[in-house]
Amino acid sequence: MATETEPDSPAENGPADHSRSSPGTDQAERDSPSDSPDPEPATAAATAMKSASHREPGTPKVDLGKPADGTASAAPQGPAAKGSRSTAFLLTTGLVGALVLVSLVSAGYGAYDIPLSDVIASAQHRIGLGGAPLDRVGESVLWNVRLPRVVLALLVGASLGCAGALMQGVFGNPLAEPGVIGISAGAAVGAVASIALGLSFFGNWTITACAFVAGLVTVLLVYVLSRSGGKTEVVTLILTGIAVNAFAGALIGLFIFFADNAQITQITFWQLGSLSQATWPKVLAVLPCALLGLFIAPFYARKLDLLALGERSARHLGVDVERLRIALVLAVALLTASAVAVAGIITFVGLLVPHLLRMVHGPGHRFLIPGSALGGALVLAVGDLAARTVAEPAELPLGVLTALFGSPFFFWLLRRTRRKQGGWA
Repeated sequence: MATETEPDSPAENGPADHSRSSPGTDQAERDSPSDSPDPEPATAAATAMKSASHREPGTPKVDLGKPADGTASAAPQGPAAKGSRSTAFLLTTGLVGALVLVSLVSAGYGAYDIPLSDVIASAQHRIGLGGAPLDRVGESVLWNVRLPRVVLALLVGASLGCAGALMQGVFGNPLAEPGVIGISAGAAVGAVASIALGLSFFGNWTITACAFVAGLVTVLLVYVLSRSGGKTEVVTLILTGIAVNAFAGALIGLFIFFADNAQITQITFWQLGSLSQATWPKVLAVLPCALLGLFIAPFYARKLDLLALGERSARHLGVDVERLRIALVLAVALLTASAVAVAGIITFVGLLVPHLLRMVHGPGHRFLIPGSALGGALVLAVGDLAARTVAEPAELPLGVLTALFGSPFFFWLLRRTRRKQGGWA
């Protein structure tokens, strides 16, 4: 089939004479895909951007980096895409192994040393797997003093770590922690008030009960005050939490001013955070709240990943953002209030652990939530072991120790993140 060479430039050769083309040639030109090429990618992108910039008022903005149909295919573009399953498995295995090792060492090491083999043998004997019991003193120290403290450290640490991961997911900010919405400050007001007023209606449980109830009431107060028009904006929630924190601090100062010396000493010790009063009844008191919060939190992992795409995108993908926020704030309140009620104020666990795991694995909440629980338990178990051994026979306050090492380490993480990634991990 004979074809004609088209002119290179209309200016030089004049307009093309289409009358000279044969019918076969015209049909070939219409059927050939090479004669009607698609726009270049850069040209297509520029055209789309130009169209988006001149869209009609009220037309939704098109994000060229995301699917426009609002289907579930947008989810892999979010934070859940980062971090492989193999990495999550290795991290989980490492955290569990480290937890077991630290728990055994913590149960045996102290003023009354118990060899690791004896700890394992005593545990085997208790559960009917052979082994041999220790002497009377050793059994009492291990089962009535050490193990309640180890188990309580694991529960409190897991609760704070999981609560921190949930808070950072809800607020979309890796610097968020449970204290932002006043849970810790509210629990502190309840505990300080019970000490300063000499309340004893629950006996030895009065301080714990008052702290737990006050923490929950504070969260509800913050939520009610920040709600407007049937919605709760994140910024309003944070600002309300800051105001409530300031008011709670003023109340604590007022109670301390009117307290006597013995009460001031007790208040100060409680505020510094410690597990020295750990008993099996306290473990049983915090266990239901901790297990309930840790059980329901992973079910919200996928919705938190979608929320990380933005509230508007999450709503288009079927997430009820308001209901999700209410459920997670209540879960955080349950976890944090129960932990603070039995251990006092312990900082940086809920802030540092999720941030560190996010840098290692990525922001996907399917691993981040359980990983933060394991990491928080590990951090608090190591911290409690250090608190009661580094200054023997004295014992350092656990909250002071976590803040002392957590603040510079977190500052280093921030500097590293900003330097290497140019933003938050």
